[in-house]
Amino acid sequence: MDILLPVMIAYLLGSIPSALWIGKIFYKTDIRTKGSGNLGATNTFRILGAKAGIVVTVLDILKGTAATILPLAIATPIHPLVLGLIAVIGHIFPVFAKFKGGKAVATSGGILLGYQWPLFLMAVVVLLIALKITKMVSLSSIILAIVFIIYTTIYAINTGDYPFMIVIIILASFIIYRHRANISRIRNGTEPKVKW
Repeated sequence: MDILLPVMIAYLLGSIPSALWIGKIFYKTDIRTKGSGNLGATNTFRILGAKAGIVVTVLDILKGTAATILPLAIATPIHPLVLGLIAVIGHIFPVFAKFKGGKAVATSGGILLGYQWPLFLMAVVVLLIALKITKMVSLSSIILAIVFIIYTTIYAINTGDYPFMIVIIILASFIIYRHRANISRIRNGTEPKVKW
């Protein structure tokens, strides 16, 4: 029970489809039928506007954070990063939205916030710089994933925190894989750009 319960809670936290529920409750809109159809913050910004986009971003981040700090509330031998990873899996395959979820960027960031908050701030800075340069959220997310693979590999070699490196590599791989359609559009020059 000390393993099953936190795993279930972490998955259910990740499965909360913030974008879907915000859209349906406050905007009478199912964003799965609009834009990219993705249940994430970027599509929410595009379809429902900045206010909804910010709320969804914060909620998706907090899902990862809540799962990561779950061992503070429930005694479990499971590593906090593993619970955060399970929340990300819930976000990608949410039971509350027919197992079709978002691309895991914000929820992955939430793991950083819960595990080492300075790295969360670093991630935000890297993402904003990449976004300023590329004007593409998808490419910025991919760049962020690659930067963190490199950073955490060096970090693990110096500190011995290999579980952190492994989880980050898994999360980064999720993020890059989930953006495979965006990669094709980037190559074709058809990927939407952000207007600053």
